[in-house]
Amino acid sequence: QVRLVESGGGLVQAGGSLRLSCKASGTIIRIDDMGWYRQAPGKESELVAAITSGGSTNYADSVKGRFTASRDNAKRAVYLHMDSLKPEDTAVYYCYAAYDEIYWGQGTQVTVSS
Repeated sequence: QVRLVESGGGLVQAGGSLRLSCKASGTIIRIDDMGWYRQAPGKESELVAAITSGGSTNYADSVKGRFTASRDNAKRAVYLHMDSLKPEDTAVYYCYAAYDEIYWGQGTQVTVSS
């Protein structure tokens, strides 16, 4: 059983910053890709950032230059540092980890006020 636990969401004013964390636990031989999706009310889920085990990253166009994904393979953790937050970044953010299947965190709310 693999479990992902997220932390770091909250309420922030536009232009502010937040850092999300996600740590995996359980019986894990290895983790391939990790990353973050988000889902805003009334919208489809969106891949925000993905990071390979080697550290290569991929970002949604809407967050490039503002968000930075990183991971610590020894800790089985992935992070999302979000700068210059905008009201349109408001969403529930879900981390994921890919191994034999895709595992998901429970989600953490990020709210950006204007």
